[in-house]
Amino acid sequence: MIYRFRVILDNTTEEDVFRDLEIREGDTMEDLHNIITQSFGFDGMEMASFYVSDDQWNQGEEIAMMDMSETGAKVKMMSTTKINSVIHEAATRLIYVYDFMNLWTFYVELGEIVEEAEGTDYPNLMFVHGQIPDEAPIKTFEAEDDEDDYNEFEDEMDLDDYQDFDENWN
Repeated sequence: MIYRFRVILDNTTEEDVFRDLEIREGDTMEDLHNIITQSFGFDGMEMASFYVSDDQWNQGEEIAMMDMSETGAKVKMMSTTKINSVIHEAATRLIYVYDFMNLWTFYVELGEIVEEAEGTDYPNLMFVHGQIPDEAPIKTFEAEDDEDDYNEFEDEMDLDDYQDFDENWN
């Protein structure tokens, strides 16, 4: 089967920038990474990761280009992870980040699953809309504001409870 994706640049300009592409369901996440970078005109030499996402585009599990973890934790790798093991009818969204110094961020969504067309080479760039800007859109990071009047120094901790603290505890 063939997966059809729409890959949308997260940007602040008025013009939408996206690519529609097709790829075999059994191809790897690295193959998907390669067609995304090529379709947007990147050389593909920068670090990148996919993140599994939910319907609200919340970032979930990472699928990395290289294992950079220092904790020894098992990390899914693009080169060994098949697309259909991550994406299917019930889980259709990914966040893709390319070049961690500039944070080019893309929303990747499965549009449909179709039969393979005879005579078509895959992966296949189907449609191009918009020009990618010269520089990555600036990202602003804001904490969720659950408590408007939160003051980190006004908690219920009583410092007198710690007067018997042994400084040589270890």
